[in-house]
Amino acid sequence: MAQQELTSMRLDKWLWCARFFKTRALATTAIKGNKIKVDGDHVKPARTIQPGNKIIIKKPPFEYQIEILKLVPNRVSATLAAGLYQETQESIEKRDLLNQQLKADSAAFPRTRGRPTKRDRRHIIRFVRQSPEQADD
Repeated sequence: MAQQELTSMRLDKWLWCARFFKTRALATTAIKGNKIKVDGDHVKPARTIQPGNKIIIKKPPFEYQIEILKLVPNRVSATLAAGLYQETQESIEKRDLLNQQLKADSAAFPRTRGRPTKRDRRHIIRFVRQSPEQADD
């Protein structure tokens, strides 16, 4: 079943159709929070968009710079949604670099398990109270 193509539609609906947001309400909230720019301007959710418009989407910590290729009337599958827009090469490179930095940070500073258990505390106390001559054994 082929999707009919439109010439224009609301920005919040397109963001939902292209699967940038799970609901139109989330898309509307992001637009009202100045997380979305169309052709360099902050806009309202009802802004009419057309193929060729350039959009900047800020979904912390990432930022997407895309160009709209197609408009569809309803939400489509993820594979079809990827064909609705084209991301700039610069945007892809920035996101990859940021993703690598985030992975390196999490590897350098692993999450702790929280407070030590009773057993862990006993080991810490033994280690701290150990005399220097016992440490050489």
